[in-house]
Amino acid sequence: MEQGRRQRLRARGAVVLVVFVVVAAVVIVFGLGGARWGARESATVLYGLPGGAWSAGGVLGLVTLLAWGGALSERLASRGTADSGRVSGVLRGAARVVCYAAAIAPFFFLFSGLQGKNCRSHEPSCSYVPGTGPALLVYVACVAALGWITYRRRRAVLEERRARERERLRRLRKKGKGKSRAAQQR
Repeated sequence: MEQGRRQRLRARGAVVLVVFVVVAAVVIVFGLGGARWGARESATVLYGLPGGAWSAGGVLGLVTLLAWGGALSERLASRGTADSGRVSGVLRGAARVVCYAAAIAPFFFLFSGLQGKNCRSHEPSCSYVPGTGPALLVYVACVAALGWITYRRRRAVLEERRARERERLRRLRKKGKGKSRAAQQR
């Protein structure tokens, strides 16, 4: 009886794996190709707005940083609290996945405007989209600068918190209350 149950579970797992691989292949082939086509078509419009490619790169850099911050804060919030149920855990996971996707999507949007490899340069689907270079440059500079500032600020806050904790423990030890129970009894 136990062996039959294991075989059914194994067969169900195999079916789920095959369905997952087929769906993933369809999403990769049509999803990424369609996303690249959409990005190339919308990039010319986006770079034509006032401020041009420079402002587009800056805005996409801010989108990346905000989404990354949202993903990290969601991860830290879920670590600090116990999930009240399975549904809230699934919703937290879905929110985290959306934040991570929003964090990397601007990079792929900008990267799709560069000239394609292994294709003829006269093909419109492979040619360089004018304005992608400056947008990518501003994007990288924005993410690097603001990311570094955020990192330094976070490290300063953590160091301040550690210093306060060390000071609190020092005062407790000075009063004789910061010792272990074995040390207090001696």
